[in-house]
Amino acid sequence: SSVNISILIVAVVIFLLVLHHNLLGLSDFLKRELSDSSPLGLQPIDFIPAIPQRLTDERNDKEISVVIAASDERLGGAIAAMNSIYQNTRSNVVFHIVTLNDTVDHLRLWLSNTALKNLKYRILDFDPRVLEGKVQVDPEKADTLKPLTFARFYLPSLVPHAEKAIYVDDDIIVQDDILQLYNTPLKPGHAAAFSDDCDSTTNKFAVHGAGNQYNYIGFLDYKKETIRKLAMKASTCSFNPGVFVANLTEWKLQNITKQLEKWMALNVAEELYSRTLVGSITTPPLLIVFYKQHSSIDPMWNVRHLGSSAGKRYSPQFVKAAKLLHWNGHFKPWGRTASYAEVWEKWYIPDPTGKFSLLRRHSKAYEAK
Repeated sequence: SSVNISILIVAVVIFLLVLHHNLLGLSDFLKRELSDSSPLGLQPIDFIPAIPQRLTDERNDKEISVVIAASDERLGGAIAAMNSIYQNTRSNVVFHIVTLNDTVDHLRLWLSNTALKNLKYRILDFDPRVLEGKVQVDPEKADTLKPLTFARFYLPSLVPHAEKAIYVDDDIIVQDDILQLYNTPLKPGHAAAFSDDCDSTTNKFAVHGAGNQYNYIGFLDYKKETIRKLAMKASTCSFNPGVFVANLTEWKLQNITKQLEKWMALNVAEELYSRTLVGSITTPPLLIVFYKQHSSIDPMWNVRHLGSSAGKRYSPQFVKAAKLLHWNGHFKPWGRTASYAEVWEKWYIPDPTGKFSLLRRHSKAYEAK
């Protein structure tokens, strides 16, 4: 048994020697690693709490692309819209302002000489020639064609590196953080999310004289064979394309722009849009391409029809609660009469060149409306 004990002691000594040698080797290895690595070497454990903060900062730095069209005669609208978005968010919003060549200098002046000078933006010159053969132009009403209304069809070209973008019309005011709208969940396979007309918060207030503006028959001519062949129910709820969130990866995969152009060209050849159409001619092709293939945005992010009449259709409490107000219709908030124009005016920044002036004049009569 004494022999066994001796063998055991020798084995333990050998084990300890080997372990000691390995530990020395590990120590040398660590020293070499530290000297070869960055000057800081291994970070002290105290730095660990800083990691979540860094991740938070990275999230805040994520670029949120907002696309808006800015025509010269409505430039004040785009300015007020951008100001309301800019002032109500802490996110990294970058505006992609689509305009025509003769508006660029005016727009740049307005942005650089006012409270918007720190705004992050890109000015994009829209080439109306892309619409040739795709829009029916009445020679007597050639000036009524507004090329910029079609800018929304070309989103991937306007923001080529973004995966997602928000499009807004120029007659809107945002009263909450645009990040909420940007985070709208889109279902797999959906390239965009819109606010539906018939089940929206604003539908209960009917637009007088607008006909069937809440469903497909209000926009498409169901007497035409091409439309009937689509087998789209005439009673299907339409949607408003003045505010939407786009998944640009999906948009490109599905060639949405090409699909929209196809229906524009077909309309020129066959007049497929409803003859009683009151709304924008940009809506019908979008309704066809996105038929039962779009997600929904929160209705409070497109509280619309504020421009449908001069009277107030909503209570002040409802207007205050709205996340986005939309003056679609004939009565614009920069015009002579519009409901809740005073809400819009809070965000309007006067034109430093004096070129754009509000048509409205404050008076007791106006205040009473």
